[in-house]
Amino acid sequence: MAMRRGANTKKRVEDVDPFVGFQVDPDLHVGRRVRGRAATSNQSGRFEPYAKEPEDDGWGSAWAAEDLPPLRTEVQEEKSRTIITRNDSPDIPFDRSINPYRGCEHGCIYCFARPTHAYMGLSAGLDFETKLFAKPDAAEQLRRELSKPGYRPRPIAIGTNTDPYQPIERQYRLMSDLLDVLDEFGHPVGIVTKSALILRDLDKLKRLNERNLVKVALSVTSLDHKLSRALEPRASSPKRRLEAIRGLADAGIPTSVMIAPVIPALNDSELEAILKAAYEAGAREAGTILLRLPGEVSPLFQDWLVKNYPDRYRHVMNVLRSMRNGKDYDSRSGMRMRGSGPFAEILHKRMDVACRALGYATRKTRLSLQHFTQPKSEVAQLSLFD
Repeated sequence: MAMRRGANTKKRVEDVDPFVGFQVDPDLHVGRRVRGRAATSNQSGRFEPYAKEPEDDGWGSAWAAEDLPPLRTEVQEEKSRTIITRNDSPDIPFDRSINPYRGCEHGCIYCFARPTHAYMGLSAGLDFETKLFAKPDAAEQLRRELSKPGYRPRPIAIGTNTDPYQPIERQYRLMSDLLDVLDEFGHPVGIVTKSALILRDLDKLKRLNERNLVKVALSVTSLDHKLSRALEPRASSPKRRLEAIRGLADAGIPTSVMIAPVIPALNDSELEAILKAAYEAGAREAGTILLRLPGEVSPLFQDWLVKNYPDRYRHVMNVLRSMRNGKDYDSRSGMRMRGSGPFAEILHKRMDVACRALGYATRKTRLSLQHFTQPKSEVAQLSLFD
């Protein structure tokens, strides 16, 4: 493997070969080495001073992908100074969120959070799916932050960056602990996930819901098992996600469905079918987000598209670019979630018509803020005797 100095050069797939894609490490490209993973490359992060390039040294057969073990998931524990992340984006209906994990084993090839791994000196490709970070002190950190004298409650969003119920949650149970703290403080929370594992915490969610402190959104990208497995290799199957919607709704939890992302010419034809299936399962609110391809996500997605759906590659990218002002991604406020142009308008009209026909709510559930309380600290009580 040769090393060259300098930042990675950004290229679109058609700049190389529209039916080959990006050149990647030969030991990562094929075979059981990347089985169960969406990305097939591991390009260096954009902040790294060196980039790797494959080079044949004459011993290629000794390093065939079939001879190498599958990539394993590695988890590193980290301590964070804060657990609540704040934002002031006009496109997002919340101003604070929690991410108990960095990276996501679900491996959704389109995940807009992939570029954040570059800040850890890692790749947005396979590293994002296999080299994960957990915050074991998340619950204690949350308790400290909610206890600060000047804290004012607003709904906290969990799962808007990486999935809090990804497979490693079975071991770490960070969400279970976070829900206990939120219940203790009477703090409202909104959860987004692709995992049926959320049903494990159904009792905790029911307790929060008794005070109108929780709502949940299940992301359903496709009802096609084959497409879903290719896009989101380690997320719950579409059937299991619909079962999770039913389980939550039957328990009285306000539940919505997120069709995110909508990928033109790939899953957009399923819009009405997903809405119907989710409504029948008990979802009463719905939302959608157009495919976003910021930074390193664009070449990863295009490479995936060429390998999995080569006959649709040009159509998907051409329609997407027509909705993104001629680019792979348009980050402008008001545009990055919805897109623009005729195709985008038709998409949102279809969404509105289908939701009204099925009976989805036109107003979002508003969570309660009146139950928030901060436990009195021992220090404050002892100060009475000073």
